[in-house]
Amino acid sequence: MRIALCILTKNEKECVEVMFPRIPAPSTPNAGFDEIVVVDGGSTDGTVEYFTQRGVKVIGQSKRGRGEAFHLAFEQIKADAYIFFSPDGNEDPEDLPKFRKYLSEGADIVIASRMMKGARNEEDDQIFRWRKWANNAFNLMANIAFRKKGPFITDSINGYRAITKSATETLKLDASDYTIEYQMTMRAFKSGLKIAEFPTIEGNRIFGETQARSIPTGIRFLKAFYHELTH
Repeated sequence: MRIALCILTKNEKECVEVMFPRIPAPSTPNAGFDEIVVVDGGSTDGTVEYFTQRGVKVIGQSKRGRGEAFHLAFEQIKADAYIFFSPDGNEDPEDLPKFRKYLSEGADIVIASRMMKGARNEEDDQIFRWRKWANNAFNLMANIAFRKKGPFITDSINGYRAITKSATETLKLDASDYTIEYQMTMRAFKSGLKIAEFPTIEGNRIFGETQARSIPTGIRFLKAFYHELTH
């Protein structure tokens, strides 16, 4: 199984300078993947130059949106499976080798869960965990509405995940924004695909702020859920 690590970026140079050195080289024992490809959403801060200077292939997006980055990866990277990684500090590179195990055992989608036992969400040290609570609500909705078999999935929204090429062809994903992972999980439930999870320790963002504002993003998730419910 050939696995591609897809690093998603947009003006993340400060984060990349910290995180990329922690990512193992492809095809080494601790890697869990065979190549690295960056999908960049139009960086102007030197992120693209950072990778090109190190010989890492960069695919530039002509359309905005996280979902568009996924579609570009599926279209332009020849692989049997894809791991998606955001280098902002939330996702732990030490988890990368874990994905191959579950994919090799037949999982169609593998999610690094921030919600299951042994995991940590970045809001866990706060009194009010608004994003975590909202994520858990959307997750519960998806499990109740669409899960046909298999275990309860604890983190249907998290972007730190892997998916097989065959699963992408089955699911026919078309979301262009931050709802791409939620759509992926809901359609996997509906199609009866095998989803596996393992606990991850979510770190805090290193620099800058997330580009996904809470209320507009939440409205998009509601619309995505309603769309899957009615189609």
